[in-house]
Formats: sequence, C-alpha cells, structure tokens
Amino acid sequence: MRRAGEMIAVRDPGSTEWRYPAWQFHAGKPREGVARIVSAARESGVDEGQLYGLLTSPLGLRGDGRTMVDLLLEGREDEVVAAVRAAR
Repeated sequence: MRRAGEMIAVRDPGSTEWRYPAWQFHAGKPREGVARIVSAARESGVDEGQLYGLLTSPLGLRGDGRTMVDLLLEGREDEVVAAVRAAR
C-alpha cells in the first residue's frame, strides 16, 4: 500500500521495517483522504519522511499542539492537500 501511494510509512533510523501510523486507519481500513494526500506530496516532490513531519508537526505558533493529522481527522482533507502542495 505504501508503494501504491495509498498509505504513509516511516522507518526508525537504522531500521529496515516500515511503520504505518495508526491515524491512517479507521475501522480497520485505510482512512479516506490519505491516498489523495500522498499523491499531492509525490506531485510536489515531498518524500515520505518530509510528509510525515509535515503532517505531525504542530500548526502555527499558538502552541495548542494541533497538527495537519488533526485537520484530516476532522474531515478537512482539502486543507491538508493544499498545505502539502504548498510545501514544495
């Protein structure tokens, strides 16, 4: 699924094993929107490590700890896609 662009996977430094963050799943299936976000990243030249960092880093300077993952979970997929495309 990672190779097909349907999911995001990351590796710990020095590891050969891929980890799939749990927020990508809903009811045991891939969450709607993840493939679209991965596609936008690939089109923009953002690799998986960069994408993971972008999605999980705190938004803004307010300090409330919200991330783009939170936006995705709220159904704000279009905003996440736009932000990934702007990350070039």
